[in-house]
Amino acid sequence: MSLSMMQNKAFANASKGEGDYSGLTCAEYFAGIGLVRLGLEQAGWNIVFSNDWSHSKFKMYSAHFKNSDSHYRVQDIFSICPFSIPNTLLATASFPCIDLSLAGNLRGLDGEHSSAFWGFTQILDQQLTKPKLVMLENVSGWITSNGGHDFRIVIQELNRLGYVCDVLAVDAAHFVPQSRPRIFVIGVERSSANQDIFAFSRRSSCLKTKSLEKAVLANLDLNWYFSEIPPLPSKVKTDLSSVIESLSEEDERWWSDDEVDRHLKMMSPVNLNYLKELQVASPCSYCAMYRRVRQGKQRAELRKDGLAGCLRTARGGSSRQMLVRVEKNSIRMRLMTPREYARLQGVPDSYPIPSQANQALTGFGDAVCVPAVAWIAGNILNPLIKSFQGSNLILQN
Repeated sequence: MSLSMMQNKAFANASKGEGDYSGLTCAEYFAGIGLVRLGLEQAGWNIVFSNDWSHSKFKMYSAHFKNSDSHYRVQDIFSICPFSIPNTLLATASFPCIDLSLAGNLRGLDGEHSSAFWGFTQILDQQLTKPKLVMLENVSGWITSNGGHDFRIVIQELNRLGYVCDVLAVDAAHFVPQSRPRIFVIGVERSSANQDIFAFSRRSSCLKTKSLEKAVLANLDLNWYFSEIPPLPSKVKTDLSSVIESLSEEDERWWSDDEVDRHLKMMSPVNLNYLKELQVASPCSYCAMYRRVRQGKQRAELRKDGLAGCLRTARGGSSRQMLVRVEKNSIRMRLMTPREYARLQGVPDSYPIPSQANQALTGFGDAVCVPAVAWIAGNILNPLIKSFQGSNLILQN
């Protein structure tokens, strides 16, 4: 069966609500270690093309996804020939965030890294048959970067390419014990926009931020296609204990008593009192810890909501997260392990962890939360495919 026939079969079955999604094809740009793929596959999507420039991330990807050489290209996105890419229903782009992030340099879409977005749109512009859907993902700072100009020009560019757009905010804390807010833009290739700002305003507050609402209202002249989206599931009721990797008490990754005392001395009275409260409240509990400079002094600060902070990488301007285990008569500390990073991204333990810790931490820290992508695919992308039936969106691949 040809790719075109598979796509049309999937289109028909999706419209009927049937379960054969073999033709729900996707090209994944800035694929990294494949966590977008993991999420999409849970909703029936099939990745037929992937690209990233990082050889180390491809090594992690290929260790989990077999036969990766057949579809994953390790090269600069600007050097990819658009005509060599298979036709797909969806294209995703988690383009580099470092120039848009508060933890980065805020150079915006003209920055050395985030400007790779233009390589993605260059491919879309030159493909003979564009994907019917596109999905972009990036940090919340994208909304306010360069006074909101970076967000506006991304939507303008998608509009120019024939896509009307929707946008939503999703925090990974609705799925895993990690605070990781992200912005997702969904583009639909169609000739008309609905401009239904009321559909956007009716959405649950869990799908919006004040900055996002402000950005949409400031850009109502652009071409929008807002659809009805259900609220996210309630935030997870579990805490860091659900992702902790079991280490023996003698494991060298636990810090020495002297190092623990050094960090306790770096804490404010508020943080020290919080540790005392934990010692009384529970036989064993965990919290995340960070080192920050406050008023010229280095401080150790605790997160008090049971969540990890947003996983990042040193390249993105952030230090590695630390873990504090609190028991009645003891306090132990260490760095979070790569497996814990993976679990905080919703990655199954079957995903191999490379021997080099920094390679693993960068791979997971640069990635997306798997169940968040799966939720978007099941609640937004798949319903859009079904809605194509009877519209002017006819597959012509």
